Amino acid sequence: MLGYYNYTVILTYIGMLFGFIGLTCAIDGQLPAAVLCLMLAGICDMFDGTVAATRKRDKYEKHFGIQIDSLSDLICFGVLPAVLLYRMNESSSLALFVAAVYVLCSLIRLAYFNVDEADRQEQTSAPRTIYRGLPVTLAALIIPALYQFGYILRLPTAKLCTVVMAGMAAAFLMPFPLKKPNIIGKICVILCGGFELLFLLAGADI
Repeated sequence: MLGYYNYTVILTYIGMLFGFIGLTCAIDGQLPAAVLCLMLAGICDMFDGTVAATRKRDKYEKHFGIQIDSLSDLICFGVLPAVLLYRMNESSSLALFVAAVYVLCSLIRLAYFNVDEADRQEQTSAPRTIYRGLPVTLAALIIPALYQFGYILRLPTAKLCTVVMAGMAAAFLMPFPLKKPNIIGKICVILCGGFELLFLLAGADI
């Protein structure tokens, strides 16, 4: 069959499936389940690069990995958050506009990243240390946090997410440097995500 099916891409495939399931949940109005799927997709994305680095890959496997990772990211962290936003705002015109812009900015960023990463890997085998702009994968941390803080503080979560996601869309395309987190940063992200996950599983709702 076309494509690759070794263990280096399995987490990416699983993450994409979480993203798709999250989309169906959001469409059906099951927002907590959709947020949970977003977080699970984020967990898969956090470790798929580490898993892939444990195996020596040829040029085609590396290029395939770049493409499949970004395609999965578009579904999980571009389309899924946009559909969530639209449903949270009860299908308002403003939410539809912000959601559409958010997906477009995600698409542009991921396509640009693919070109940049392919060029970088041809020049060096060292891991990436700097990002340009806000990575779309941070949606898996930011959006669940907004969802849950809105619930705790009784804030208008839907409107808050609209404003924040509009800012995220702009940040996807801004060329500011952002240092890739080291091991301590990753541990902090994992802890924050773990607390968010536990709270969500405890039954938080909008």
